Amino acid sequence: MNKMFSSSKAYLPAAGRDWLLPLYDPLVKLLGADIARRALLDQATVQAGHRILDIGCGTGTFATLIKELHPDVDIVGLDPDPRALARAQRKSGRSAIPIRFDQGFADELPYPEASFDRVFSTFMFHHLPADKREKTLCEVRRVLAPGGSFHLLDFTPPEANSRGLLARYFHSSERLKDNSVERILSLMNQAGFVSCEKVREGTMVFGILRIAYYQGRGAYRS
Repeated sequence: MNKMFSSSKAYLPAAGRDWLLPLYDPLVKLLGADIARRALLDQATVQAGHRILDIGCGTGTFATLIKELHPDVDIVGLDPDPRALARAQRKSGRSAIPIRFDQGFADELPYPEASFDRVFSTFMFHHLPADKREKTLCEVRRVLAPGGSFHLLDFTPPEANSRGLLARYFHSSERLKDNSVERILSLMNQAGFVSCEKVREGTMVFGILRIAYYQGRGAYRS
């Protein structure tokens, strides 16, 4: 883990509250996030030798999955939450899977230009304040190697006739209301990605929560 990290910036803990962190992994699995992340990985056509960045990696479940399925890649997980990263390190250690975990913010990526062939973001983007979203995407674009690709998975706002207590709870955030497919694709285009598209849609928790999969590619630099 990066020991040089120091910042007074606020961040949302992986589980929303520090005391909920022990429940984070089982809750995420129960909600169906692991299956959704596996589908995101499938769309990315990861190849041997790729360098991969998982922004907002939390407790490292997705980064660990990537390394398990693709042992010949180098993967880095980034998150501002030190407690979540400590769990990620322990998880990686128990599985004897070498993964680098860094503490940092997605809108200030501590990596050189063109460092990664694939960058992933899963269920993190809607947590970002509006003024940090385009900056985060610009940072992802900066560290993405020419011809590399960015793969994003996140919740989408509910349909107008959406009902149910659980749906209202998960979709009540003001930030999520600004997380439409059109808005995300517009921000990706503004950040300089090419071939931006919504790859597919899906649902979680018996169809209650709507999700969308996106991808954009880094243009070849002249």
